[in-house]
Amino acid sequence: MRVSVESTGPLERRMRVAIPEERIAGEVKERLEALRRRARIDGFRPGKAPLPVIRLRYGKQVREEVIGEVVQSTLYEALAQEKLNPAGVPTIDPESVEQNEGLEYTAVFEVYPEVELAPCSELEIEKPVTEITEQDIDDTIESIRKQRVRWEEKEGAAEEGDQIVIDFEGSIDGEPFEGGKAEDFQLVLGAGRMIKGFEEGLKGVEAGEERTIEVVFPEDYHAEALAGKKATFSVKVKRVEKPVLPELNDEFAQHLGVPGGVEALRDEVKANMQRELDQALKSRIKQQVLDKLLEANEIELPKSLVEQEARGLAAQMQQRMAREGLGSGDRLDPSLFTEQAERRVALGLIVARIIKSQELKADPEEIRATIEEMAEPYEEPQEVIDWYYADKRRLSDIEALVLENKVVDWVLSQAKVEEKSVPFGELTAK
Repeated sequence: MRVSVESTGPLERRMRVAIPEERIAGEVKERLEALRRRARIDGFRPGKAPLPVIRLRYGKQVREEVIGEVVQSTLYEALAQEKLNPAGVPTIDPESVEQNEGLEYTAVFEVYPEVELAPCSELEIEKPVTEITEQDIDDTIESIRKQRVRWEEKEGAAEEGDQIVIDFEGSIDGEPFEGGKAEDFQLVLGAGRMIKGFEEGLKGVEAGEERTIEVVFPEDYHAEALAGKKATFSVKVKRVEKPVLPELNDEFAQHLGVPGGVEALRDEVKANMQRELDQALKSRIKQQVLDKLLEANEIELPKSLVEQEARGLAAQMQQRMAREGLGSGDRLDPSLFTEQAERRVALGLIVARIIKSQELKADPEEIRATIEEMAEPYEEPQEVIDWYYADKRRLSDIEALVLENKVVDWVLSQAKVEEKSVPFGELTAK
């Protein structure tokens, strides 16, 4: 077997492989002999047909099968011989497949780039530091109370935070438009659910009052037929309601499934906040580390890997949209995800380089601990743990996560890290 390699780009390689006829002919002959021993051909007893007859009938098919297998086996032999690591699947172009001429083919592929990392000691990382204060706990409990608000009808004018129940109908140039009418619509003033000007036009309304509101739909409004259009809404107010929050007492704590009263509720809320905070801190720092690694290391990316990643991202988005009943069902253009794919491929190469150079490993105990941490917030943690261990691919995903986190920890140990105090609410804001 003769192999020659030509560089046709920064990462592209064109490898020419020549296979002598003897290798192909010998394998073809062996298979024809095996076929002859079991072939049934008219005019001959089973297994007694002469080899030339077998070759005439089956020779072309057998040779094509052998050539296909030889190409695959010699491709990997040639890559190993030349110490080449292809990124993506090589494109094969057979050049000579006629009998008695051997076989020559060309394989075109990209190789993985040589990743030489910039010193991590030059990276500057800002590490947020946060403490959960009593006020943070109070704010969270207040938010929980608001989620369980009940509405009580009131007399007089509606104020911000009140809920009004209305009928309305909108028109453009005197003509009603689709989606512009509703009855018994519940609107909390100040919630910002409606387009600009709608809520403002209803401040101070009272039950039984009717108002006309002029608004302009935003230029980027999701319904193109309405974008940028002026509209008039006729509104009738049926009721004005004020919010009534549940009293913060032992009964409220019990209703939330926390025995032990208000203090136990505060402890439970703080524990949940701490879990949320820990996750937010990890996420913020990890994002910084990955961003800094990308900034510091410019890598020539294999186009084949980027295209493959973009196709995968497009397929994932397509599936997500289908589950949520969105989209028309048309295939998404992978080019829409090129930028995201480039980031993922670059980070993958950088992370893999660090894992290899630092000989990082994910121990079974670390994988188990990560899964248990992920399962903790669920009502039945063991079910979540069992779900991960039921599929090797899921475990592989967790192993990759553990290794990625180890890379982050290693970078932090090398980089210049400066702590910065950040309020709990700012760090955990969605």
